[in-house]
Amino acid sequence: MSGLFSGLMAGTWLEATIMALVAGAVGFFVVLRGATFAAHAIPQGAFTGAAGAALVGVGTLVGVGTFSLLGVLAISLLSRHGRPDVVTALSLVALLGTGSLFLSMSTQYSEQTFSLLFGEPLAVSSSEVLPTMAIGAACVFAVLALYRPLLLSSVAPELALAQGVRPGLVELGFLLAVGAATTMALPVVGALLVFSLMIGPPAAARAIAHRPGAAMALSSALALVTAWASILASWWSNWPLGFFVGSFGLIWYGVGRLLAAEHRPWPRRLLVGSLS
Repeated sequence: MSGLFSGLMAGTWLEATIMALVAGAVGFFVVLRGATFAAHAIPQGAFTGAAGAALVGVGTLVGVGTFSLLGVLAISLLSRHGRPDVVTALSLVALLGTGSLFLSMSTQYSEQTFSLLFGEPLAVSSSEVLPTMAIGAACVFAVLALYRPLLLSSVAPELALAQGVRPGLVELGFLLAVGAATTMALPVVGALLVFSLMIGPPAAARAIAHRPGAAMALSSALALVTAWASILASWWSNWPLGFFVGSFGLIWYGVGRLLAAEHRPWPRRLLVGSLS
């Protein structure tokens, strides 16, 4: 038990805590805006960036951040001139193809694939915590700054336009927040499981909470419980962390759907009224 909270695990606990709080907040808008496909595609850019960083010998966060940004810009800019689902799908294919190329050129293919896709939570060093805190703070600031236009454009896009909200800029800012959250989460839960953490807890919170602000707070709380419980369960069972992250995400969603039957979905007037 002492090893679970030893100095070697300090970085893991701190990284997981920051990651979960940010992923829960950003994931709330991912669910509310129906942007789950983009939230699935952007982590593939992070995966590709991490693979490229390992190949050329630079820091993982540098590669992850660079390719997350490229994925965000491609989806945001190209979606203005085409169908968002088609653009996102093509971006996903391009990122996965590039990632596979980088991995094929690596001398540690199997080990690298596993750690990049599913994370390596017990290998988080204390030196990675400070950059994660900086990225997390920037991400939280972006979500808070965009809270009103994001919520308004999500539930009442025509009213958002009438009030001068520029949907293209709001969407770009939102996707940048998704990319930042992905950059933070990749070393702990991996590219594939970022999606689970950003969807399961927020979907449950969306169904349970009666107001948007409460739902976002509950989303972060459930994501935090998921991260902590998954680390504990993985430590005691020696099973992959990803299994528990995915399982808890599914459980939260099921609980949310059951409790959602107890009250009706948010009326639009409540959502718009909360912004006045």
